[in-house]
Amino acid sequence: MPEDSAPDVLAPATLGPVRLRNRTIKAATYENMARGGLVTDALVDFHVRHAAGGVGMTTVAYCAVTPDGRTDGEQIVWRPEAAAGLRRLTEAVHDQGAAVSAQIGHSGPVANSVKTGLPALGPSRSRSLVSLRTVKAATTADLDRVVRAHGDAARMAAEVGFDAVEVHLGHNYLASSFLSPKLNKRRDSYGGSLANRARLALRIMRAVREAVGDRIAVLAKLNMDDGVPGGFWLDEAVTVARWLERDGTVDALEMTVGSSLLNPMYLFKGDAPVREFAAVMPEPLHTGVKLVGNRFIREYPYQDGYLLDDARQVRAAVDLPMVLLGGITNRPTMDAAMREGFQFVAMGRALLREPDLINRVAADPGTRSLCNHNNKCMVTTFTGTRCVLAPSADS
Repeated sequence: MPEDSAPDVLAPATLGPVRLRNRTIKAATYENMARGGLVTDALVDFHVRHAAGGVGMTTVAYCAVTPDGRTDGEQIVWRPEAAAGLRRLTEAVHDQGAAVSAQIGHSGPVANSVKTGLPALGPSRSRSLVSLRTVKAATTADLDRVVRAHGDAARMAAEVGFDAVEVHLGHNYLASSFLSPKLNKRRDSYGGSLANRARLALRIMRAVREAVGDRIAVLAKLNMDDGVPGGFWLDEAVTVARWLERDGTVDALEMTVGSSLLNPMYLFKGDAPVREFAAVMPEPLHTGVKLVGNRFIREYPYQDGYLLDDARQVRAAVDLPMVLLGGITNRPTMDAAMREGFQFVAMGRALLREPDLINRVAADPGTRSLCNHNNKCMVTTFTGTRCVLAPSADS
């Protein structure tokens, strides 16, 4: 796209039925600030800071569609008891002039059944690397229940004031684990061919769209690459993206990579804080991570816009609006995304470091992020997500 015809990333834009004040999105970074599955003041304040900092939309992560779809025991679950707190959160974000999205999904084999008290579900029976317990092979009844729950969650999100939902189809959560030939060994209509492995993801997206119509925007967060041999790969991701476009179920695609089960650092280029992860793990995981964690928590070099090359291939295959994620830290990278045909950019770690980064970039396009990609923020997801280098909100 010629530079003079590329959209201005800081100008208002439309996402489905929603008008955003600019094209920047605070990416879903699991906050671990809910308690008992309900919104807390800390969670509201977290998103208010990002809204006040200038983003067009902030994303509340991760809200489970069912109790067994949580990764831990504290996460928000879509149920009537959560409605008042969620409404308070959306109203507080709107008061700052930003839109707000809810990331919804089912954790599948990523669930820690020790913390949730419920069996983890996967495409096939396996041993969980998270809880060291058995992951149950989901029955067709389980899958029907999960599909319905996604629709119910999306409907509730619209009712409590969310402007959008982002459906989690990545990181080897349930839908993503079905897409993965490494994890999905089924021989029924949900296993084998790509059409079968994608069946659950496509059903989920149809249920979400049917539930909300055009009242709110619907995004899908889809893996391009699991980062493990034999996993889901880019050529299949392109096909699934085309199927989502064919179905008319999404207003925008956000492409991601990595496996929370098998290669979590594949998404988070930069340092691999193995020692820090070991320090917060209970036994026997503490000892295991300390001894062999570098085989699982691997280090990948960081560069700005590091997912652009792969996402560009999806961009070329579909006409859907797309969100570029991965190493968006400065105005030149944002502008490059716009020139490449992406309509939005999503930012995670850079905004944890500086929630007001967008306001500062608007005031001075030469502003550079202070994030150094040490990835120690990932370790704080066990206690309350934050940048370890940033001043405390209470100081």
